[in-house]
Amino acid sequence: MLILLAFIIVFHITSAALLFISTIDNAWWVGDNFSTDVWRMCSTNTSTCMALTDQFREYQSIQAVQATMILSTIFCCVAFLVFILQLFRLKQGERFVLTSIIQLLSCLCVMIAASIYTDRHEELHKSHDYSVDVSEGQYGYSFVLAWIAFAFTLISGVMYLVLRKRK
Repeated sequence: MLILLAFIIVFHITSAALLFISTIDNAWWVGDNFSTDVWRMCSTNTSTCMALTDQFREYQSIQAVQATMILSTIFCCVAFLVFILQLFRLKQGERFVLTSIIQLLSCLCVMIAASIYTDRHEELHKSHDYSVDVSEGQYGYSFVLAWIAFAFTLISGVMYLVLRKRK
């Protein structure tokens, strides 16, 4: 039982780490001389970064991605705290339903963020507001980590739903 508990905790912490990295790091869309994420665009030739502000055409889409990624990270951290509390408060044989619901909300938020970015990436990167041409790029590792975090949060949410408290 202790090994299972350790695995669940490590899996949850890994999910949270993936969410933090994918939300913060500047690699959602990368090219030879630039990298961009949901916060800023950086040019590697001039070593300058430009914040994405409301002057961009597709700023509403970027704000939706920002908001749902932040919510996802917050839900994942709250779910971990609720899980720790439920370890001590639940009676034997009860399920971790509240933790599961919160973790599945985290899963939903990261799925929404990655889906919006997937759908709107062409419009986001054809904007002439950037200092360099970012249309010739590809998805970066932060974007991939967001989809992996989706899978991890979904698996852990279902795992908490199935899990019962034992001695």
